[in-house]
Amino acid sequence: MMPIIGRLKTRPDFLKVAAEGAKWVTPGLILQARRRPPPAAAGTGKAAARKPIEEDEVRVGFTVSRKVGNATRRNRARRRLRAVATEVLPELGRPGCDYVLIGRARTLDRPYAELVEDLRQALGRVGGKQGRGRRPGSSGRQS
Repeated sequence: MMPIIGRLKTRPDFLKVAAEGAKWVTPGLILQARRRPPPAAAGTGKAAARKPIEEDEVRVGFTVSRKVGNATRRNRARRRLRAVATEVLPELGRPGCDYVLIGRARTLDRPYAELVEDLRQALGRVGGKQGRGRRPGSSGRQS
């Protein structure tokens, strides 16, 4: 059964994934992933007023900073990330997880097939991690 693909839209959702999730960097994109707590453990208040999140739903959000370029270039990078996510996440996305795809400057000129492979690799790397993930042998700095 294919998981339901939802969207992350609010800043608190993006911040939770960044703070609590695993991270993997590839040449074409950065993937952050977080396993959502069970619905019973989820908070109340404003979140309860929103549409309930399905337990087997995979949610994904996209962000591209101004470092990538002007609005036209950022939107193009976001569209490419959406296309890659639409192709890969139904197959490899884990139900009950939130993903954030962050565009990089190379997102724009990287061939589509390589971008798909970047996401597949990143999903494989962060799949079983609970905390922050880093490339083996990296010093923590990004170049």
